Amino acid sequence: MSRLFQELDYRPTPIGALSLRKRRDLASGGDIYEIKLGDEFLMSSQFTVSEIALARLALAAHGGTGLDVVVGGLGLGYTAATVLEHDAVASLLVVEMLDAVIDWHRAAVLPLGPSLTSDARCRLVCGDFFAMASEVAGFDPDAPCRLFDAILVDIDHSPDMLLDERSRPFYQPDGLRVVARHLAPGGIFALWSNDRPDEGFTRRLSGVFTEAWAVSVKFHNPLQNREATQTVYLARSGSRLDKAAH
Repeated sequence: MSRLFQELDYRPTPIGALSLRKRRDLASGGDIYEIKLGDEFLMSSQFTVSEIALARLALAAHGGTGLDVVVGGLGLGYTAATVLEHDAVASLLVVEMLDAVIDWHRAAVLPLGPSLTSDARCRLVCGDFFAMASEVAGFDPDAPCRLFDAILVDIDHSPDMLLDERSRPFYQPDGLRVVARHLAPGGIFALWSNDRPDEGFTRRLSGVFTEAWAVSVKFHNPLQNREATQTVYLARSGSRLDKAAH
């Protein structure tokens, strides 16, 4: 392949063919990493503002220390790496369904892999986040029924644009109630979306959580030479009694 473009890996998965590519950005001279599922772009290291904001907004909304955090979706690692920048975080569990993505980080094929895998607070778990969310045992295979202070999700494009139809129930009231049960009292649920804020989904969150709101994240898209807007949804769990009442 050209020195300006490399396909670093290609693997079949249950939801389609997964590929990792690296290309040289002629404008900056740096390398851009991209993950594709079939012909669809999943993520690019050229656009990471909202993935970083997902972590920063969620941890700021909680405001506590000694936090136990779950990230659903490893991807290129920007959300996880930003979580680990905070001294308030005691532990991070990253759940990723595609074992290839975990392999890329552990083999240092991706730039953030070494910092994630060398941090003693961080564990990478291969599993279906949505299936684990629906189970009483939850996200930590080593500690069933463990509660977390923050659950951050960056998997689907939005609550309506899904990579796999099997995740659709997660975004409905019953699915949100189930994931809320894995939060400690006062915990934060945060969700990334490629779309602009959807008032209907914010209302759906408000019907499950004590408090819910959406934050618009704006950044310049050099490929289209215009401002782009993505969304981070945030919701706060109530007390144990509040969750039992749901």
